[in-house]
Amino acid sequence: MIRKTVANAQEALEGIEDDMTLMLGGFGLCGIPENAIAELVRRNVTGLTCISNNAGVDDFGLGLLLQKRQIRKMISSYVGENDEFERQMLSGELEVELTPQGTLAEKCRAAQAGLPAFFTPAGFGTEVAEGKETREFEGKMYVMEKAYQADFAFVKAWKGDEAGNLIFRGTARNFNPCMCGAAQITVAEVEELVPAGALPPNEIHVPGIFVRRIFQGVNYEKRIEQRTVRSK
Repeated sequence: MIRKTVANAQEALEGIEDDMTLMLGGFGLCGIPENAIAELVRRNVTGLTCISNNAGVDDFGLGLLLQKRQIRKMISSYVGENDEFERQMLSGELEVELTPQGTLAEKCRAAQAGLPAFFTPAGFGTEVAEGKETREFEGKMYVMEKAYQADFAFVKAWKGDEAGNLIFRGTARNFNPCMCGAAQITVAEVEELVPAGALPPNEIHVPGIFVRRIFQGVNYEKRIEQRTVRSK
């Protein structure tokens, strides 16, 4: 079996360079690869293109990379929780490609499956379709979207084994699974790393064939973007 386990985020991010394109899993602050993001901040790589549902909040998640101007371009579907993201976008400091959420997920999944492109009705007749091929199928218009091409994909799972098999928990099973194997190198950080064969096969969400490196993360904060409580 090919050795996939690495000791920590520092070893997992070997090969990261300026101007690379990265996929980062998670939804808001749920299921984000906290350790990988912290290591990107520490390495101070710049000129990054980041593919992610959003950019976290101002002081956490991808917001930490935005604070240090490490991101050149964001490809995402939502910008509403990050004031610095909004400021950089409106000022022209940050290039932003807004993509319908389902299209973003499918562009990842297409890359994972080795498909170069697909047709979707989402965005036809809007700015999303400008400059793209369109085609009619059975009386309905579709837009051709190309699969993403990324250098690294960083995902976060609940459990994983030494062979790279992954189990996600709750809402973390969002963009993480479809980003596995969708880049040249997929790095998975997990809360619990177990020996190969220890995970129940029927509970595995992503097989290890899609994962190149895996490590057990530390010090997860698991912040909540908007906490709502009610009085007694």
